[in-house]
This record gives sequence, C-alpha cells and structure tokens, in this order.
Amino acid sequence: MISLVRAELRKYFTTRLSWSMPLAMAVLGGLFAALQGLFLAVIGEFPGPDGSMIVPAEAFGEDVVARLVYTGGVQIGYLLALVLGILSMSGEFRHKTITATLLAAPRRGQLIAAKLASVAVIVAVNSVAFTLGSVVGGGLTLALGDASLFPDPAGLLATFARMILVLVLWGLMGFGLGVLITNQVVALFVGVGVTLLVEPLLGLGLTFVEQLADASKFFPSQASMSALDLFAGVDPGMAQSLGGAQDALSWGWGTLVLLGYAAFMAALGWLLTSRRDVA
Repeated sequence: MISLVRAELRKYFTTRLSWSMPLAMAVLGGLFAALQGLFLAVIGEFPGPDGSMIVPAEAFGEDVVARLVYTGGVQIGYLLALVLGILSMSGEFRHKTITATLLAAPRRGQLIAAKLASVAVIVAVNSVAFTLGSVVGGGLTLALGDASLFPDPAGLLATFARMILVLVLWGLMGFGLGVLITNQVVALFVGVGVTLLVEPLLGLGLTFVEQLADASKFFPSQASMSALDLFAGVDPGMAQSLGGAQDALSWGWGTLVLLGYAAFMAALGWLLTSRRDVA
C-alpha cells in the first residue's frame, strides 16, 4: 500500500505540474486576496443593501475584515483543487496508462485507496502554497489600508487550517468526478461548469422558491463558506449581501456536509473502478 502511494506521488512530483500548479495557486490566491483587501481595506467602504455606505472595519471589526481578505480567493482555490482531483484519475484514461497501472496493481481497492491518499497529499501541498500566497497578497493590501494584519492570530490560523481542509475535500470530489467521467476534457468542462455556473445559478433560483430556499446552504460552495466560518460576527442580512446563504450552517456542519460529498464521490470512484472493464 505504501509503495503504491509513493508511486502515485512520484507520478505527480516528477512532472511540471508539481511546480507550476503550486505557483499558479500561490499567485492566484495572492491576487484574489489582494483584490478583496483593496475592496475592504484600501477603498474601505461599499454600498449596503439599504443604499447607505458601509465601512467594513467599523461594521465588521478588524478580525472579520482580515478573515474575509485572506480567504478572498477561496472559490478559485477549490476550483483548482477540483481540477487536481479530476486530473489524478482522468489522466490515466487520457494517456492510456490505466491498463499498465492495473496490471502493476491488480487489487483495485488498494489502488483507489493509494490514489485517494496521494490526492489528499498533493492537494494539501498545493493548498499550503495557495494559503501562503493569500497571506502575502492580502497582507499587502491590509497594510496599505492601515488595517491590522493578524488581529486574531489563533482565529486566523484556524481559518487557514480549515481552508486547507476544504480544498483537500474538493480535491477528493474531483477525483470521484474523474472516475465517473473518464474523458478528461469533458470531466474538466463539467466540473468547472457546474462549480462556476450551474450551482450558483441553481442556488439563486432556489431562493425564489419558499419551500426550497434553505436547500442552497447544503450546496458544496455554500458548505465551504460555512466550513470556513467566513461570516462569523457579521449581520445575517449583510452576510447574504456578501454571498452567504440564508440561515447558513455552522462551521462544523458545513465541514460534515463537504466531507459527505467527498466520501460519496470517493466511494463512487471506488465502486466504478472495481467494476469497470479496461482495454
């Protein structure tokens, strides 16, 4: 089992993706955190739901502003984590290496377990790069806005740890999608399309149906925001205007919902791989 995990990790760390993806995640994390910081700390005000101008530092507090800035790029972060998970399995079918892989590791259950473990490690490494980039980019704009960089160090460290966990769970969801849809291009198209377009539009549509209005908080993106506890200390109405769900889940329940999605997709990948014929 350990040798299989090492082999899977070697497949990743001996390619250009091993340095290009962490670099891309660090740059994008820093860029989006800097943009969020520009909005919340440098400009320092924006119109509220009632049309009045809101000053984040006064309305939310320094700890909330710092948390929102450092997690400003989390959506692009979990999208890239999803892509990493998809590539980990769909790449085997795209490059036609799945047959050789199964010949070398005929016990498919062990192979899937090794791949899941390697995906978790790979996404965790990339998530650390993403988090570091977010801290640098967000910290620069917080400093420009004369805001405190780490007003609540323990709370921010917990947020960073949760962000890494959230990205790892998205990576595992991507792995399951890569097994379900073996065509790499189609899997990427479906994963990115659902994450960026279908889910947000569906969530918006459900808000107009009274009986289903609360369902959107169980969607992966809303569960991710709940798991990060992004809007702790923010007025519920204001949180909704910033993209939060109505009556959002607690961070614990949000994490469990994400874990449920990841477990379902991983189990689906396990089942399909154990039963699928390969040429």
